[in-house]
Amino acid sequence: MIHWDSASSSLSKGESFEDTIETLAALAPDILIMRHSEYNAPRSVARFMGCPVINGGDSYRAHPTQALLDLLTIQQAKGDVSKLKIAICGDIAHSRVARSNATLLDKLGAELHMVAPEYLMPQDVGYKNATAFTSLNEGIKGCDVVMMLRLQKERMSQGLITSDQSYFKEFGLTHARLKHAKPDAIIMHPGPMNRGVEIDDAVADDPVRSMIRRQVANGVPTRMAVLDWLLEQNKG
Repeated sequence: MIHWDSASSSLSKGESFEDTIETLAALAPDILIMRHSEYNAPRSVARFMGCPVINGGDSYRAHPTQALLDLLTIQQAKGDVSKLKIAICGDIAHSRVARSNATLLDKLGAELHMVAPEYLMPQDVGYKNATAFTSLNEGIKGCDVVMMLRLQKERMSQGLITSDQSYFKEFGLTHARLKHAKPDAIIMHPGPMNRGVEIDDAVADDPVRSMIRRQVANGVPTRMAVLDWLLEQNKG
């Protein structure tokens, strides 16, 4: 396995991105896993590679393996996704996790609640089974799964969030607010968490309802399965 970091690569010495990719291709890897800040970068790079390219997260567009491990976590806890009401809450406008999860869960027939303040909600949520809510209490009402998202401040324009405290007051998940969801609703978060901003400590650490550590653990077999499947498909 070779780990390549653009900050310490030849890119930092003036090499073009195209030459860097061609250099990686010349190494004839079996798989390239790529995480990049540019929109759709892994798909663009795949044209130059003679191997499968796994999207490890690009811009605010997609994070496919996170969606797969989240799906596994939901299925383990709740079973058939098509019978579930799932709330995705927080900074939906800037979240690749929200997009990948919504795409996958929508295809599987889940009822989706996209919950965010207006300034963090896309103009069109764009999913067949999705409804937009600008109230956290209303958005999680009757939900089986409540998935929280962090504020993606690195992708926001300045001044969009007045303060962490004001955001938590309106959109932070507490046990009091969680009473609007189903009594056995599970809590999820792709991480990293900002405690006291989008989620309260007591909710994040709830020993029964929080699936956050299970999500982390499920990342290992999920990504192993993706690698194994792609290597098998690419044989010969």
